[in-house]
Amino acid sequence: MKSAPLTIAAIAALVATPALSGEVNIYSYRQPELIRPLTDAFSAQTGIDVNVAYLDKGMIERLLAEGSRSPADVILTVDISRLAKAVEAGVTQSVQSDTMAANIPADFRDPDGHWWGLTSRARVVYASKTRVAPGEITTYEDLTDPKWAGRICSRSGTHAYTTGLTSAVIHHLGEAGAKTWLAGLKANLARKPQGNDRAQIKAIWSGQCDISLGNTYYMGAMLANPEQVEWADAVRLDFPTFEGGGTHVNVSGVAMTKAAPHPDEALKFMEFLTSPAAQEIYAEANFEYPLAPGSKPSDMVASWGSFTADPVNLMDIAGYRTDALRLAQEVDFDG
Repeated sequence: MKSAPLTIAAIAALVATPALSGEVNIYSYRQPELIRPLTDAFSAQTGIDVNVAYLDKGMIERLLAEGSRSPADVILTVDISRLAKAVEAGVTQSVQSDTMAANIPADFRDPDGHWWGLTSRARVVYASKTRVAPGEITTYEDLTDPKWAGRICSRSGTHAYTTGLTSAVIHHLGEAGAKTWLAGLKANLARKPQGNDRAQIKAIWSGQCDISLGNTYYMGAMLANPEQVEWADAVRLDFPTFEGGGTHVNVSGVAMTKAAPHPDEALKFMEFLTSPAAQEIYAEANFEYPLAPGSKPSDMVASWGSFTADPVNLMDIAGYRTDALRLAQEVDFDG
């Protein structure tokens, strides 16, 4: 269950400062209910009004169309590929802040300050509790072992989550090694890639496969859904690593827009979001891991186990996106 006392106490600590004034406008790919505790706490603390426009797609296109007339000060999004695309599209600006630098480790922020991570999720193995023994999978490289033939389920090889992992494989194994890895993974699939991460876990529950790749937060989302609790209870989270590396992670992040009409208020909001207490609130709402030194995940997330994140800056991983997509097509991963 979620730890309501932690959230209430954290909010209480955040609001105990004098009020200021102004407003900040957010374009968000995160649902309003996930960020409302944060925006309410920020407004109570500072007196700055927060306006949120929830978008399910087309954020970059909208910012480009609005240009210098855009009302957006800040964007909130998930996945390094989306953050990197925003930077490449020229709709963000560099933000330098000693406060944020102290709260966000270097691997989880853009080296040039164009985006800052807030919470992280790991790309892990969901394994059947009854058909896969603990410790059978310790590395991502293990997934190509022929013993898993016909036992793995996967979403599309061109989806952003799969592309992110493949990009990390390129970083560790090189392009040729990553192509071999993708081909080996495809050879072990139980069915044609399809569905989202939850669909893979449902397939394990129904006996179609024994393992799948998925983001950690889906476990929390399924446990919070009465129709999906049974699926979640059928699997265990295993945290593989790269040989010589760590567990692949991704982020939820924030960036200031290039045309931000309220840059001072936007900076205050970004610094607030990176504070340990705010990160814990956000991480609890989305079942992710806070990034600030000394911050802790919720009791539920902590119960899944600990891991060491792969020590590589996520912008370096993002640089391999195009190659990862090409390799997925070359091995006909979805075919």
